[in-house]
Amino acid sequence: MQSIIDVKNLYGKKVLVRVDFNIPLDKGRVVSDYKLVRSLPNIVYLLKAGAVVILVSHLGRPSGKDKKLSLKPIAARLEKLLQKKITFCNISTAADWKKLKTNTSSARPGTLFMLENIRFLKGEETENSDLSKKLADFCDLFVLDGFGVSHRRGSSVTGVARYVPAYAGLLLCEEISILGDVFRKPRRPLVVLLGGAKAETKIPILKKLLSIADYILIGGGIFNTYLSAKGKKIGDSIISSSHENEVLKYCQNKKVILPIDVVVGSEDGEGARAVDVDELKIGKDEAIFDIGPNTVKLFASHIKKAKTLIWNGALGMFEQPPYQYGTYALVRLFAARSRGRAFGICGGGETVEILEHLNLMPEIDLVSTGGGAMLEYLSGNKLPGLESLK
Repeated sequence: MQSIIDVKNLYGKKVLVRVDFNIPLDKGRVVSDYKLVRSLPNIVYLLKAGAVVILVSHLGRPSGKDKKLSLKPIAARLEKLLQKKITFCNISTAADWKKLKTNTSSARPGTLFMLENIRFLKGEETENSDLSKKLADFCDLFVLDGFGVSHRRGSSVTGVARYVPAYAGLLLCEEISILGDVFRKPRRPLVVLLGGAKAETKIPILKKLLSIADYILIGGGIFNTYLSAKGKKIGDSIISSSHENEVLKYCQNKKVILPIDVVVGSEDGEGARAVDVDELKIGKDEAIFDIGPNTVKLFASHIKKAKTLIWNGALGMFEQPPYQYGTYALVRLFAARSRGRAFGICGGGETVEILEHLNLMPEIDLVSTGGGAMLEYLSGNKLPGLESLK
């Protein structure tokens, strides 16, 4: 890949920058600006070089235009962080595109634009050539700086790179450099902590990680699915029923460490209690919502021996007390081991949310801006966004 730093003269150039500003909002208020802050160095670099910068991102999974998923609140927060005016641009009509091209063409060097949610347009996720060409039509070069979207194809991720010179941004280069070192020469033992509710998104990653990890500590939806595959009655616990055979196969690998007890109860926390997996009994209206105290001790014994630590996904429904204890206990230990005795890497939306809540962000060696992309890269998979920059 070529870095944006390789471009010798950016003055007056129109630069389309694909960022990953898919961040949590609460009634139009930005909940976490971590991804925005990490993107600042690349934006500032381009502006200081005299480029006309056009930011493009998505937010959520809209079906057409959705006011609740507008990027306007994010643009407002970014303005405050940069202390610079951002021209926000709608892109829903032909007139909007014409206006955008006129404004960017006449803009002074160092001007900053931001497009509305690119997923409001149908062709984004299918890498539509017409949309890709539209995006390429008003820029001189393209910069991919959203590591969190680099594992997905899209008109604004891989498509536009077919029509204009494409470069990696500063954030993307930083993350790939660090993750590349870990992938090629990890300090061992390498221990992975893998949770999250959606087992189907983690199963392919679990399969790949088995080839590079020494131990993989499993919780969340993957473990629930494993129990279901074993014929256990698990009440209303979240599972991926169509992936039971795969989960059963991979979780029987000797590298996989499974919980030995879990916390069950109702969704509102009533009746919460720890139960050994071998004696599991769950009511119809109950579910598994956390790992148990004995599992915390078991997982902690592996974390304490690790030289490289990777974490993605909560091990329980941490948003609802008392189901946060398992995740919080292990995350605190994870942070205590990082930046010294082990090299710690975390990634994923809820992962960042937990670290911010516990004020542990500074304790981790790398808090990646891409959860899925991080795991895909460390698994040795080719990321379409990175391939498009070659």
